[in-house]
Amino acid sequence: MDLGIAGRKAIVCASSRGLGFACAKALAEAGCEVVINGRNEAQLAAAAAELKKTGVKVIPIAADVAAPGGQKALFAACPEPDILVNNNAGPPFRDFRELDRQKMLDGVTGNMIVAIELIQKAIDPMVAKKFGRIVNITSGSVKMPLVGLDLSSGARAGLTAFLAGVARSVAASNVTINFVLPGTFETDRLRSNMEMTAKKKNISVEAASAERMATVPAKRFGQPDELGAACAFLCSAQSGYITGQNILIDGGVFPGAF
Repeated sequence: MDLGIAGRKAIVCASSRGLGFACAKALAEAGCEVVINGRNEAQLAAAAAELKKTGVKVIPIAADVAAPGGQKALFAACPEPDILVNNNAGPPFRDFRELDRQKMLDGVTGNMIVAIELIQKAIDPMVAKKFGRIVNITSGSVKMPLVGLDLSSGARAGLTAFLAGVARSVAASNVTINFVLPGTFETDRLRSNMEMTAKKKNISVEAASAERMATVPAKRFGQPDELGAACAFLCSAQSGYITGQNILIDGGVFPGAF
């Protein structure tokens, strides 16, 4: 399918690897110019080299999107993006009793406030041009919170509620705001979590992974490119009637019908 976005400009946050990279790759394959972002310069350079194989312009920006300077660098590279993909790593597993005020503030900043700040910078030019696509990568835990990810779940759920009204306020201008909620995907973060679980249970990483996989009705972990394709469709010309929605991609883990 031709997504109708060739030549559009996209900023994809935290996109040097994992799900962010998959989203940037899908957009590049659709013909978008992409600004990618990460804090590890070597990793970012490798990601940019890979994306340039698609033949589109790729601009790597080494920066922390949570910092004002990092956001400024992103928008200096692409002052008026047509597409914004918000993505940021969540806080680690932690018992909520261990969260002091600063840890909670950091979690809310990273997984709620940063995305709002970036949208504030991007949205008015989108409205003026009558085209804009904003996709926020949150988590399946927004719909099904997990013990130990309380801070991540709460901050991302806050972002979802905050933007629900904003999405409706700009829909008439062909600007959409949607959410992709990943379940368990083959990423560095998952591997790290499996290593932590294996250590706690005194089992092998392979055994820990098998246990986790058994809880997924699809009986496998998701591949990042699967999520990237869904993100690219939400950024497409054809997706203009989809806004304010949470698209759960979890292999069937969430048991609800709605």
